Amino acid sequence: MPRSYSRIVITGGAGFIGSHIVDRIVEESREVVVIDDLSQGRLENISGHLNKKNFKFIKADIRDLAKVEEIVKDADAIFHEAAIASVTKSFEDPIYTNDVNVSGTLNLLKACLNSNVEKFIYASSCAVYGDAEAPHQSEETQTLPKSPYAASKIAAENYCKTYNRLYGLEVIILRYFNVYGPRESYGPYSGAITKFIDRLMGGEPPVIHGDGEQTRDFVEVSDVVEANMLALERSSVLSEPINIGTGIATSIKDLANLLIDITGRKHLKPAFDQPRTGDIRHSCADISKARRVLGYEPKIPLREGLVKLLKDYGEPFRC
Repeated sequence: MPRSYSRIVITGGAGFIGSHIVDRIVEESREVVVIDDLSQGRLENISGHLNKKNFKFIKADIRDLAKVEEIVKDADAIFHEAAIASVTKSFEDPIYTNDVNVSGTLNLLKACLNSNVEKFIYASSCAVYGDAEAPHQSEETQTLPKSPYAASKIAAENYCKTYNRLYGLEVIILRYFNVYGPRESYGPYSGAITKFIDRLMGGEPPVIHGDGEQTRDFVEVSDVVEANMLALERSSVLSEPINIGTGIATSIKDLANLLIDITGRKHLKPAFDQPRTGDIRHSCADISKARRVLGYEPKIPLREGLVKLLKDYGEPFRC
């Protein structure tokens, strides 16, 4: 019989994806502890929970092993969302990226050994596939990292698998494709959707790096949350990675034109700039394993998800 997992720790819980997982867990009346150093996360993302009895926020760095061990010792399960998630940032500071993404993950895994943790759900990335030849990447596709970020995610995955094999820790690795939705922060390391919207809202054309024919699998954050909840409910040990996306490829040029259409900024045409270092040409998930193993099925089409996101921005739009 599956466990109820009544006390859950979420690393990076004040961040974009993590805070949405927090919402879902709190709503289910489970006890939630968030670890976040707020270097990327924002307290406002979880401010609505701060006074709830089943919620606790701890400002802490996952690189602090002693602190991590103290926090997770009574947890039943961990959602590990904390990471340096920017390809560009990883080129600028590969040591820091490795320290957070690899050493931080290892700290959490080590802390699990002297605790009540029975399940560890790790947020990995489609970046591990690099420039795969197949139009859809399955979990068996060879990993060809093109950035220190991608290399760090593979290394952390391998530590997860090792702790499963050596110590029996139940691990599920979810390889997210391009997640978008409310609360995704804007900045120099933001994704294409956030940058395009920011430009359009400012009356400027979206800037595409490269020819715009590169493709991505854009998955709305609520679908990603659902995948995490399905992973939590699984009662069997599974340490292999599972793709979480939609299985639908969208070119960056089509994405820009779709946002122009939704916002009604038809007088603005996409501008083009030089390709960025480490950019992957084509990325799209084969989600057959997620369907088979988790019962996962994405529900939010791209246009619907973008309209939802623009509503969150308070932006006028047309359906």
